[in-house]
Amino acid sequence: MTGQFEPLPGGGAAAPLDEVEISILRSLAVQLLELIGPGAEPAGSGEDDMLAALFAEGPSEPPSDPVLARLFPDAYGGPDAVPDDGVRAASAEFRRYTENDLRARKREDALALIRALDALSAESGGAVLRLKPDECRQWLGALNDLRLAIGTRLEVTDEDDGGELLRLPDSDPRKPMVLAYFWLGGLQETLVEALTG
Repeated sequence: MTGQFEPLPGGGAAAPLDEVEISILRSLAVQLLELIGPGAEPAGSGEDDMLAALFAEGPSEPPSDPVLARLFPDAYGGPDAVPDDGVRAASAEFRRYTENDLRARKREDALALIRALDALSAESGGAVLRLKPDECRQWLGALNDLRLAIGTRLEVTDEDDGGELLRLPDSDPRKPMVLAYFWLGGLQETLVEALTG
């Protein structure tokens, strides 16, 4: 995998991507969209519809899927804490009013990644992806979500850098996801460096 982001004059970033990289990124983003699920029905254009959408209630219970629970964590407590009734109630209330917006943003980020890749796929042999500054933010969000999803499936913890996963034999069925996890991390790191360097 060769893609590394470099800064563009005037803002934004660019990375060369070959056909395999484009295909992998697109496939992972589509899988993420399927996991996050469809959005709410689009609201009408009336003022009442916009107000209703603003106060629309979402779920109050955390997702049962470990990846979704990582992407949409409880606001209070923590992964290792045993929450009491007060913490559970506060987390449920917070989730009820924030999860729909968070899901919508994650969907928009993944869709932005897919659209940018689809625009590249018309070129044979690979291409140079050029992102404007606002597109970079969406790509950072999508790359982060993809890494979180893969890391959760691979059971990578916050204290763990995942290094032992690199020592898995090539015959291990997790090996392709391990390689994708580290490659996405490299893309994410070089995109941050391109934007801040």
